[in-house]
Amino acid sequence: MVKKIHPDRTTTSSPYLTTEKESFTIWMKSLVFNTNGCTVFDSKGNIIYRVDNYTIKSCREVYLMDLHGHVLFTLRRQKLGLFKTWEGHRSPSGTAESTTNLEYFRVKSNIFQVPSKGSSFSYRVMTGSCRTDEQYHYKMVTRGSSLGIEDICGKVVAEVKRKQSSKGLELGEDVLTMMVESQVDHSFIIGLVLTHSLISRKL
Repeated sequence: MVKKIHPDRTTTSSPYLTTEKESFTIWMKSLVFNTNGCTVFDSKGNIIYRVDNYTIKSCREVYLMDLHGHVLFTLRRQKLGLFKTWEGHRSPSGTAESTTNLEYFRVKSNIFQVPSKGSSFSYRVMTGSCRTDEQYHYKMVTRGSSLGIEDICGKVVAEVKRKQSSKGLELGEDVLTMMVESQVDHSFIIGLVLTHSLISRKL
């Protein structure tokens, strides 16, 4: 059986688990003073996630929050030699200072490997509660301006690309659409999408 995307098996009743295929809109802007950050809307236009970096871009630590400001994931950048590693820690208490933050995923990239328009790259996603227990379960693949997230079997479980109007016209480069398959933890997916944006220096 294909492993479903929610590596923390204690979260089977997660409110972020999709029951069917869902679409989301990602606006690469913060609602706070319209500066650096990100705002995510569901298909009904409700805000469900936000990131507020204020005037700082490519921060070493970024917080994925819900509408009310509760921290869901803390994304931290580590640099070792020629590699940068982004670690995603779930924050069950809703604060960045929580001592119960668990390491949930890791993405490693070469500092010279920066995705650009028209290029293709892939990044392995390691998941686990600690480094000694982590395993490769997912992969982020960029093809041009689109991003696909695949499980270990190569099945695409989420895809991000430029959003189009009802007439098929592409909107601005900072407005994206994200399709997430059923039985997928979309908070985890948006954490990966944000990590990719940090690697690409777009957030």
